[in-house]
Amino acid sequence: MKHTLLISALLATLSLAACDRPTVVNVPATPVAVPGPAGPQGETGSQGETGSQGATGYQGKEGIQGETGQSGDGTTVIMVPAEAAAPAN
Repeated sequence: MKHTLLISALLATLSLAACDRPTVVNVPATPVAVPGPAGPQGETGSQGETGSQGATGYQGKEGIQGETGQSGDGTTVIMVPAEAAAPAN
C-alpha cells in the first residue's frame, strides 16, 4: 500500500510538471530607419556682422645690447665625432 501511494504521488507530480510549459513569445525586430535621397540644397544664409576691434597690445621692453665679438684668425676647425665602438659579443 505504501508503494502504491508513493508511485501515485510521483506520477501525479511528473504529469503536472510536464503540462506546465511556458509560452515562448517572439518579439518582432525593431524597424531600422533607412535614410532616403538628399533633398535640394537650401538658400545661402545672410552675412554676419563684423566683430569689434580688439585692444592694442603693450610694447615689449627692449633688450640689452651685447658686446662686440673678437676678430677671428681665419682658421676653421672641424670636429669629427669619434666612431662608435663595435659591440662586444
